[in-house]
Amino acid sequence: MVSPDVDETPHAGEAPAITAGRLALAKAQTANARFPHSLIIGSDQVAICDGVRLDKPGDHAGAVRQLRHASGKSVSFITAIALVNTASGQSQTNLVSTEVRFRKLSGDEIERYLQAEPAYDCAGSAKAEGLGISLVESIHSSDPTALIGLPLIALSEMLRNENVSVP
Repeated sequence: MVSPDVDETPHAGEAPAITAGRLALAKAQTANARFPHSLIIGSDQVAICDGVRLDKPGDHAGAVRQLRHASGKSVSFITAIALVNTASGQSQTNLVSTEVRFRKLSGDEIERYLQAEPAYDCAGSAKAEGLGISLVESIHSSDPTALIGLPLIALSEMLRNENVSVP
């Protein structure tokens, strides 16, 4: 696994789905020169609640603001995945949307959660694969793995398109 050095700042006026797709592809393309004749996967996720983009909060105060904003509401998580074939130069991208309904959260619940699992590095400030699931009322998606950042159903299809046997 390689951590790509990609500026994740959205472009002015850029729709969230476009941002996610652009960043997923850019992340995959950063490894092109290092891995010739390879299939490289990139992924990115953007969260939106009431028209407000919930980027990686970066710190405790930002995470508290995001979770207060999401409390009792639905948050759309758009996860983009890109697969780059460095041998052929071809690429594929796919977007998977997940709707997450957060429970009505008290200030104490938000603080306890962030003390136990400081989710400052993920869009929306909650990790569904960890204790963040306790903040959630429901999750709706065609690919449940998309919420944790890598839509495996979409990836399986993309790999089959590259003639990779899965399984």
